[in-house]
Amino acid sequence: MTLAALEPPPGDAAPERRTVEFALSGLACAACAARVERQLNKLPGVEAAVNFAAERAHVRFDPGATSVEQLITTIEKTGFTATVSTHATRDAEKARRAAARKEEKRRFLIAALLTLPLLAQMPFMLMGEAHHDILPRWLQFILATPVQFWSGWRFYRGGFSALRGGAGNMDALVALGASMAWGYSAVVTLAGLHQYHVYFEASASIITLVLLGKLLESHAKARTAAAIESLARLQPRTARIERDGGLVETPAAELIPGDIFIVRAGEAVPVDGEVLGGESHINESMLTGEAMPVAKSVGGKVYAATVNGNGLLRCRATGVGAHTLLAGIIRLVEEAQGSKANVQRLADRLAAVFVPVVAGIAAATFLAWWGLAGNFTAALVNAVAVLVIACPCALGLATPTAIMVGTGQGARRGILIRNAQALELAEKLETLAVDKTGTLTTGTPAVTAVFPTRAGTGETDILALAASLEQASAHPLAAAILAFARARNLEIPPLTDEARTVPGGGLQGAVNGVQAHIGSPSWLAAQGFIIPAIPPELAGQSIVAVAVNGEILGLIGIADPLRTSSRTALARLARLGVEVVMLTGDNAETAAATARAAGIARFEAGVLPGGKAAAIEALKASGKRVGMAGDGINDAPALAAADVSFAMGAGADIAMRTADITLMKNDLDGVADAIALSRATLAKIRQNLFWAFIYNILGIPAAALGFLNPVVAGAAMALSSVSVVSNSLLLRPRKN
Repeated sequence: MTLAALEPPPGDAAPERRTVEFALSGLACAACAARVERQLNKLPGVEAAVNFAAERAHVRFDPGATSVEQLITTIEKTGFTATVSTHATRDAEKARRAAARKEEKRRFLIAALLTLPLLAQMPFMLMGEAHHDILPRWLQFILATPVQFWSGWRFYRGGFSALRGGAGNMDALVALGASMAWGYSAVVTLAGLHQYHVYFEASASIITLVLLGKLLESHAKARTAAAIESLARLQPRTARIERDGGLVETPAAELIPGDIFIVRAGEAVPVDGEVLGGESHINESMLTGEAMPVAKSVGGKVYAATVNGNGLLRCRATGVGAHTLLAGIIRLVEEAQGSKANVQRLADRLAAVFVPVVAGIAAATFLAWWGLAGNFTAALVNAVAVLVIACPCALGLATPTAIMVGTGQGARRGILIRNAQALELAEKLETLAVDKTGTLTTGTPAVTAVFPTRAGTGETDILALAASLEQASAHPLAAAILAFARARNLEIPPLTDEARTVPGGGLQGAVNGVQAHIGSPSWLAAQGFIIPAIPPELAGQSIVAVAVNGEILGLIGIADPLRTSSRTALARLARLGVEVVMLTGDNAETAAATARAAGIARFEAGVLPGGKAAAIEALKASGKRVGMAGDGINDAPALAAADVSFAMGAGADIAMRTADITLMKNDLDGVADAIALSRATLAKIRQNLFWAFIYNILGIPAAALGFLNPVVAGAAMALSSVSVVSNSLLLRPRKN
């Protein structure tokens, strides 16, 4: 695949189909996203994918069968709002979501402040009735009521929307449990029934703890949206175009195909185009991941957001707006993120059954005790005991506490984990695709060998001559040669006249009054030099030939060396049962050399951004759980397409924002650490869910039969929460 393969066609391949993207608001959980997607896909001619993390819906539809208005109406009928999202509306969406996060934070902080005095009573719950009411009940009522109905209003709204759609969710569970605890306590307080306990602290703490989880979730969503924004910001905002014989600076967004624009040295290319005049090198590493600049001359293609080197280029615009290569990469990232299966949290899945079952048991308990035993007080107390023991406090803590401990331990090890989904999927990773440059290798060219080819010439002579010429170049290969020479403390002779650079070839100039050349063997061969045989040791490397007075003195091999830790990391991954596949945009020979050095059996070379994402999809199609480790902008689509993705901390910002896990130490060993941490964390989550539900399984029947009063039920509920938190704190991943 070539870079041009990512460019969209001038028009839709199927004009009868349209694609629209909606910005959604009001999604409470993955179940909400799934419900919206299900309702949209029921419409004729509609293919919809809803991304809960990004709060977006990508919809492809037949305008003859369905309209945009119908799509919006369908989303609104499920209880959510939708607006058509475009590049022009992104800033407004960002501002709206920032305001929503600010409001969520305010509601949580107020809930926490009101709940703290109530929580101060909880240690005294088991000490008897005389010690229970530390605060007057009227004050408890005043503190708990705004937490219940102001801070916790989102749970009532979300739970009602879920029930209206025919399914229960975590919001419904939270609203039901907290409402019954608050409602019972309010009746007891307002009726002056001092012989009964109240549970205002239980209702308020449930709301506050779950609000904290929602606040953390909204920050994760913000980071997901920032990945796309950081890509869009790469493209320059202005361009210099030819108008009426002069240059005019104009917004890049206003360029049209055919406009002539100028790119000066050091500037970023504003749009995709074709070179009409000038010669230069362009750094395309943000697209290809390779550090070597690409020579550009008349007829060459340039791409938006790539950086021009030391020459001036005159170009004709060929791709603008949504038809640039950069826009194509943005689409790939958005589509890959949207196509990820939204992992339905276990608590939400269980809530669909748990909510009606618990409500039914509580109702049956009330009716049985009142109808059969004729005891209204016992009926009410036992029904509330069922609901109190079933309150989802431990269930709500089971996953977050383990994840908080796991991610905290990961951070101390330089492993930054974005969300629970990354931990869930990393546990079952079977195949890991890795980028070459900057991931397996250091990402910086370095001299590997110097081969004299003329008798009587030493390595020092060749290096000194090469370094003297390369002082006049800003090319990465020149920097590698200079760094190697300086590390050996060589005395570098001065140039006796100005060196001339030949783009894509090399340099020529006088050193100590002698004409010297340095450059690629093919360029020197074109100048009439006789090129010696290339040593096998330099296979797959960049080769620089050094010549003086018409004769080749020697060859210098330059390569991107493996990180010192790569082999150890790959061995650890093998022990974990993970197969490693290398994907690189470099040529086959260089890729093969790197794979041999790293001990990797399977690799694909010449793979560019779209090809990497396609390779990930192909690996996933084989039925395997696939991860991706990379560091460049070119890796972003593949990182988004993988089941779980890892970015090197020194890599591009978009790679880190797109990836699920960032490795701050730039070491593949961190991938093995992350997998081990994932397995330990998931084990704790399963244990926590067991403890959360064992209290319900044992306690609900006991409460229904009258063996548990609400005080003991509340204590059991608190004990289940303590068990879950304590178990999470014992998390210790094993080193493999």
